[in-house]
Amino acid sequence: MVDPVALTQDLIRCPSVTPRDDGALDVLERVLAGLGFTCHRLKFSDTGTPDIDNLYARIGTAAPNLCFAGHTDVVPTGPVESWSADPFAGEIRDGMVWGRGAADMKGAIACFAAAAARHLAKGPLRGSISLLITGDEEGPAVNGTVKMLRWLEDHGERLDACITGEPTNPDRLGEMMKIGRRGSLNGTLTVHGVQGHVAYPHLADNAAHRMIALLGALTGEPLDQGSTHFQPSSLQVTSVETGAGAANVIPGIARAGFNVRFNDLHSSASLTALLRRRLEAAAGGARWEVEIKVSGESFYTPPGPLSALLADAVEAELGIRPELSTTGGTSDSRFIKDYCPVVDFGLVGQTMHKVDERVAVADIAALTGIYERVIAGYLG
Repeated sequence: MVDPVALTQDLIRCPSVTPRDDGALDVLERVLAGLGFTCHRLKFSDTGTPDIDNLYARIGTAAPNLCFAGHTDVVPTGPVESWSADPFAGEIRDGMVWGRGAADMKGAIACFAAAAARHLAKGPLRGSISLLITGDEEGPAVNGTVKMLRWLEDHGERLDACITGEPTNPDRLGEMMKIGRRGSLNGTLTVHGVQGHVAYPHLADNAAHRMIALLGALTGEPLDQGSTHFQPSSLQVTSVETGAGAANVIPGIARAGFNVRFNDLHSSASLTALLRRRLEAAAGGARWEVEIKVSGESFYTPPGPLSALLADAVEAELGIRPELSTTGGTSDSRFIKDYCPVVDFGLVGQTMHKVDERVAVADIAALTGIYERVIAGYLG
């Protein structure tokens, strides 16, 4: 059998900050291979991005194929001295497992592996169980899940349903699953003026003043009021800089970064057109350009057999029924939804990406039980 708490600790002890793996996939592969899974290590490359190691593991050859998707890469710790424990020690204290990745999302990976082991121990497998694990979720997401899904398609591998183990619960295990996600768009706005001396403004054209007007046009009015399944879209300015270099210099150029989390009222194309119209209307003769990069479109998976099965499993294990939500950030489900029904459900995310990230030992046990019920219910 697989101990999900010990496996969580072992995975945390691999400091797999994107794009490094540092042995995390080796740890998981050893466990899965020991259970009889066929494991494929998939390394992908792309110009301008780091090479990424990934893992696809499957046991069984028949349909249906129930997949668990996750990532072993984690975000940086920040100042280690701010932590109350070594962020890569996997310490157990006060009923919690502490460490970077405990919630997001090495704990959930360990829970699913343990749940699969329990199901396999009960008798012959009907259908298939698979894990789709990337090392590129917290990074640019270029050499991870997207390319793994193409590899699966090229090799005749079909996914029939998928659970992505992101930490979906805000405060208490079992309170929320995600059946959709907002899209994400990043923009870099550059405004050109004429540099000059602050004492002679008539000889200059202040790019920062121009930038203020253009950012006001982007943020002054809501993008929408929300939709049936989603909260309102949100545009947040993330950086503003001029690089003037001195307090007595009027900047001749200004740059600002912004992010838009958008709902299903927009596509990235229609949203980009809307943002450009707002900028053009407010430009007032200023020279500007905007660069747009899209990391994912919004999507919504209507409630169906998979979300109902998961909700039933949560209720049976914990006595509560999870809310079906589309709030929060993006996940790799934005890619998987093109291949099969997918829902996100994992541990409590209250400390994800924070100093002293941690999850309750009791929650690891409960999530393992939930996943075990889902596997049994889906595969029969």
